[in-house]
Amino acid sequence: MARRPRTDLPSSRANRPRRWFGARRRPATERSVVAGEAAAEAARQAARAPASAAPEAPDAPREEEPFPAPGDPKAAAFFDLDNTVMQGAAIFHLGRGLYKRKFFTKRELLRFAWQQAYFRLAGAEHAGHMADARDSALSIVQGHRVADLVAIGEEIYDEYMAGRIWPGTRALAQAHLDAGQRVWLVTAAPVETATIIARRLGLTGALGTVAESVGGVYTGRLVGEPLHGPAKAVAVRALAEAEDLDLDRCAAYSDSANDIPLLSLVGYPYAINPDSQLRAHAREMGWRLRDYRTGRKAVRIGVPAAAGAGAVVGGAAAAIAAHRRRR
Repeated sequence: MARRPRTDLPSSRANRPRRWFGARRRPATERSVVAGEAAAEAARQAARAPASAAPEAPDAPREEEPFPAPGDPKAAAFFDLDNTVMQGAAIFHLGRGLYKRKFFTKRELLRFAWQQAYFRLAGAEHAGHMADARDSALSIVQGHRVADLVAIGEEIYDEYMAGRIWPGTRALAQAHLDAGQRVWLVTAAPVETATIIARRLGLTGALGTVAESVGGVYTGRLVGEPLHGPAKAVAVRALAEAEDLDLDRCAAYSDSANDIPLLSLVGYPYAINPDSQLRAHAREMGWRLRDYRTGRKAVRIGVPAAAGAGAVVGGAAAAIAAHRRRR
């Protein structure tokens, strides 16, 4: 009889999903290794830069969690961004802001809108749609100065992103900070956008997709590939080695089964607002789970999931409700 994974351990490091790293694993390609290492280096450089804005205070109470010991210099936390820290996809909100500033046409905006609608309705990332979002974003920024996009990104955060931060996830990140640990975003979003969000939330920094630039101007190409799936795990491992972190003492949070390689690296994996595949995997592995989406009953694993704010508004909310009734 196959041995069932234990769920009473303070860390699920012992319950590593061996099958994921076997036949079902998507290996890191050469491009994902390049992307991960570039993201780690960009994150370290950005973290050393002076902050451009004061961090925002969390507006949700902190809850007790079985985190690593406070003040542990080798412990850190890694948070996925889209649908984990923030409702929806950061690249879509960035696109809205750029459209408002006439960076592209209404037709291109509708394409962004379709990508965001698919993301919400499916509840998971899809490689084809991720590639579409990547290509759209690269075509938009090509020829623009990096400094200009960063300045505009600050404005776009205030307009479209600040009100979409999940209070519950924000509180979890703050708990790590209060314990003296470093906290990093890990996302396929552009590293410039991810760094702005991290600084506004008072986090240590961000690992994100690195777009190539020459002389401070975007070329329309990436360094490697988007920081997605296995590339995230490569980036976190590279950062951990550079920053002398012990991944057994670190935590990671994500909503997507695409991030199982990332979650499996650490001693404290969490499924946040999970898609169906990640929810099933978390149950099997005994990982802790929290769901902050309004209208969805939270599955409780290890610790009770807290209620959160942030209902999706308008027609998207109705579409999501209809989609759930059909499942």
